[in-house]
Amino acid sequence: DVWFDSGVTHACVLDKRDQLTFPADLYLEGSDQHRGWFQSSLLASVAMNDVAPYKAVLTHGFTVDAEGKKMSKSKGNVVAPQSVMKDLGADVLRLWVAATDYRGEMSVSNEILNRTSDGYRRLRNTARFLLSNLDDFNPAEDLVDTRDLLALDRWVMDRAFVLQEEVKSAYETYQFQHIYQKVHHFCVIDLGGFYLDIIKDRQYTAKADGLARRSAQTAMYHVIEALTRWLAPIISYTADEIWQYIPGARSESVFLETWYQGLVKLDASSTMNREFWQKVMTVRTAVSKELEKSRGKGDIGSSLNAEVELYCNAEFFDALSQLESELHFIFITSNASVMAEQFCPDDAIQTEVEGVKLKVIVSEHKKCVRCWHQRYDVGEHAEHPELCGRCIENVAGAGENRHYA
Repeated sequence: DVWFDSGVTHACVLDKRDQLTFPADLYLEGSDQHRGWFQSSLLASVAMNDVAPYKAVLTHGFTVDAEGKKMSKSKGNVVAPQSVMKDLGADVLRLWVAATDYRGEMSVSNEILNRTSDGYRRLRNTARFLLSNLDDFNPAEDLVDTRDLLALDRWVMDRAFVLQEEVKSAYETYQFQHIYQKVHHFCVIDLGGFYLDIIKDRQYTAKADGLARRSAQTAMYHVIEALTRWLAPIISYTADEIWQYIPGARSESVFLETWYQGLVKLDASSTMNREFWQKVMTVRTAVSKELEKSRGKGDIGSSLNAEVELYCNAEFFDALSQLESELHFIFITSNASVMAEQFCPDDAIQTEVEGVKLKVIVSEHKKCVRCWHQRYDVGEHAEHPELCGRCIENVAGAGENRHYA
């Protein structure tokens, strides 16, 4: 009987091989096997060993088309894996599987796969950006001690630390769709929409081997080490390719590694803890929307044409004031100042954040040809008449001092 044959595979396979153990960690099959293989295996093993042949069972739904209909060649709605791999690559197919809730029927179509391909490109492009900015970074010589990192760089390492714990937990419970969602959110929002956007100024204008730039590179190095490991079980070919380009000594393949141990969490008692940076991100989003409105009206071109005055309640005033003169780097404006709300003028704009109002002012200062910031000190230095003081320090001096961003 075929069900008996399959139901005793635990005896034929597990018991006969020294490298395998009984009971199995997992039996994996479609939802139709609850009364098939799972059941016959359970009955045979309980009769033979008085215990189930598996520690856990994972069942998945069936693949259907975009309308939830069963796939059939006669209906012409079959999506062949071979054609997907040929057109989009095997990793896109793997990512679709991971991003889909397998507990129910799994819909697939060319449109769905193309959306998955867009998500894949976001992950890959994030890795490419990180790698491209580590081109001159040697971790054996350039790695900055965690205690000396700029505050923003400490935050992104903490954010990666928290995410890694979530990823590990999701893998252990087979919640693959959560892994994709969380890592994609990290790449789009935390990195692309915040961290990487801010540190571009440091990467491109700070002194090449100065602390400001090396701190950012150190953080990116830790992130790419962790990110590659998170992605390896899902987009395996891409992760192994990324692994070959990460600077520093390493094993032959990412699949010979375990979870990254170089991430460090923020001290909750620190003045610039997770709650602090969440406030900063909230205000930045609000400021960006007002800058976009000014751009739409033609008042400014880029955000660096603007200076921002913030009028805040005590909570946001205390938080934003900690960034001192580096606040404008967060907003990517040429200048930014924060004042208590009692000094708020009548023409200040109420942002979407309660307790924060602002004024967007078109900067009247000259533009530095190197960093593009419009600063009061452009033209004050005879030897470098087109540069701001910060760029002169980065070009001809010891490099600018940064503490936060």
